[in-house]
Amino acid sequence: MSFLDWAIVIGLNGGIIGYGLYLARGVRSSTDWFLAGRSLPWWIVGLSMYATAIDASDLIADSGGTYTIGFRYFVSNMVGIVAGWALAAYFIFLPMYRAGMYTNAEYLETRFGPSARVLCALIQVQYRTLVMGVMGVSLFWTLSVICGWDQTRAMAAVGAIAIFASIYTAFGGLRSVAVSDVLQFVVMTVAALLIWFIVLDQVGGWSGVEERLSGDPELSQLLHAGSDLPSIEDVSAKTPQEIDHALLLGGEYSPEKGTITRTTPNWLLALGFLILGIGYSVVNHTQSMRMFASRTEWDLKMSVVVASLVMIVMSFFNLSMGVLGRALVPDQASLPGGNQDQIYPFLVSQIEAVGLKGIVVAGIFAASFSTYDSIGSSLSALLTRDVYARLFVPDRDDHHYLRVGQWLTPVVIGISFLYVPFLLEGGMLLQFFALTSAFVTPLLTLFIMGRFTRVHRISGTVGLLVGAGFGILRLLALPIAESWGMAVLPSSLIDPYAAYPAAMLLTAAAMMLTSLLLGFEPRAKAPPSSHQERGGAWLRSSREAIQVLAATQGQTPGTSQGAARFAPAALVWLLLALGCYICFVLLW
Repeated sequence: MSFLDWAIVIGLNGGIIGYGLYLARGVRSSTDWFLAGRSLPWWIVGLSMYATAIDASDLIADSGGTYTIGFRYFVSNMVGIVAGWALAAYFIFLPMYRAGMYTNAEYLETRFGPSARVLCALIQVQYRTLVMGVMGVSLFWTLSVICGWDQTRAMAAVGAIAIFASIYTAFGGLRSVAVSDVLQFVVMTVAALLIWFIVLDQVGGWSGVEERLSGDPELSQLLHAGSDLPSIEDVSAKTPQEIDHALLLGGEYSPEKGTITRTTPNWLLALGFLILGIGYSVVNHTQSMRMFASRTEWDLKMSVVVASLVMIVMSFFNLSMGVLGRALVPDQASLPGGNQDQIYPFLVSQIEAVGLKGIVVAGIFAASFSTYDSIGSSLSALLTRDVYARLFVPDRDDHHYLRVGQWLTPVVIGISFLYVPFLLEGGMLLQFFALTSAFVTPLLTLFIMGRFTRVHRISGTVGLLVGAGFGILRLLALPIAESWGMAVLPSSLIDPYAAYPAAMLLTAAAMMLTSLLLGFEPRAKAPPSSHQERGGAWLRSSREAIQVLAATQGQTPGTSQGAARFAPAALVWLLLALGCYICFVLLW
């Protein structure tokens, strides 16, 4: 990296951070900090949703993932996340928005009781700090491979980035974060397109990609979203007893090759990715927080159109980087440390033109800042409202909770560094899959069952415990089988992609069984109101303040009548159909 490269990185990101701090001047209350005073227009909400969804881990960890699994992963972004946004905007989040809620966890108390609310907040802390951990490691590889820094220096730089993100997030709140996200979106998009076209030229165009991968039947499947996914484990050095233990996890043993092959069928793979994407959009409060900050219902719905359009287009460029990298470097052992997560930094390190590398690295940094600030603000909101104010300190003034939310921001960002030692071993995307199926999928089931069925109030906690219990048992199945030769689950349920539908079915079944025993709830009445809020005067008064804002601001002229009212819905379903066509027809 030359002086000019670093000047570009620091200048672009420093300017955005400075502007974010400038916007912090308008923060006067918790409503300003948590929900930007319910004043954000559709285009800021939509671009911020996308910028939050795509971070350095998507550029680096996801490229490492597609280096291994190829276009199969497109289903998660192009179909799953888009479907999740549509489901949230039109069905799940809309009643919460009308009720003046601040977090998606608040809804779970009105539907299933306080335990579901608190568990939702804590699960999201685990889920999203893991994402920040993945992002920190992605930055670490960027600085190590591209800049040649040693581990101590690279990790210190990652810590500095996290601190800077904490500062302007803590002062500025959601408005500062959302506007900064839009600017960071521009930088990261330019960078992503630049590196994509450079690498495509190196590989000889798209025809060169196909030619390089077609010689190997396994590699050629990377270009098809509808191909089965084989996983080959080398057991040639294992004893017969160890091989028998490994076979408890499923698969076919080949004595000649000394391998065990486990294959996930294409339909199960696609279903797993679909649930993964929907879970991201619905469970993740970084997304609901932005929708709740929309100035009108029309802005909320239209934001999904913007986010979905950019997601479908940019997912192709971002996720296909791993496939381009596999065409250039087909042997994983040739990568630094033999780690597939290093493919993106390795490709960037090959750029020789002065200034171009700086733009790409600036994009990686911008993607990191946009997600550090978003996750930091959303998790602090959850911990402040759904844990601290709900359980421990319920009756302080608004200024107190504003300060608590600000101070919690660096705390939750700091927690993410606890994951780093485990994630440095490689395969970050696969580790992410394992943990999200254990905890996030049962929580997604609660939101869906709560909105569309009349299951009993107690069933939420029961279902969440059953679903999470299955997830934890599945995570323990591997070491138990290897160490003690015990099969605690059928091999079909141990597959990481089968865990998604299995967790949903078990959670839903537990909720239905509980409701059959205790009775179903009466038909839903009006959306939950602020008067149903429990836990302290501030939680009630803050929601009432949002409802006052909604009454005084009204609807944007002309957007609540006629064809304009239906335009967002038509566009969203059209974009979802486009994502389905790309994944299930064009690339299948």
